[in-house]
Amino acid sequence: MRIFHSTLATTIVGLGMLFAASAQAQTYGPQDEGRRFNDGSRVECRKVEVANNARDQNRIAGTATGAVVGGLLGNQVGGGSGRKVATAAGAVAGGLVGRNVQGRNQERNGQRVVETRCERVYR
Repeated sequence: MRIFHSTLATTIVGLGMLFAASAQAQTYGPQDEGRRFNDGSRVECRKVEVANNARDQNRIAGTATGAVVGGLLGNQVGGGSGRKVATAAGAVAGGLVGRNVQGRNQERNGQRVVETRCERVYR
């Protein structure tokens, strides 16, 4: 039972590292198209075709499932403190794999819609 709690705790820590907050970039919309900045850059918009999946757009189910499976597999490797490291690494790697697998499935099975994406262009 103690090994299970240790594995669970390590898996949760791995998931926390996976979902760590990253820096947010400035976002622009169609209303900003053509906007110019002092550094010579401007906002350009273009239409792109994207998959529109109403359920689980952030791929949380695939990430969580992959992290649990990866953590359990990692726990089977090594011994002592090496087992903890392998469990954490397995959870992180499994989460990434699970997220990618779910993303490919959603891409293949989802609806396609056209969206306007805008970004700041430096020239």
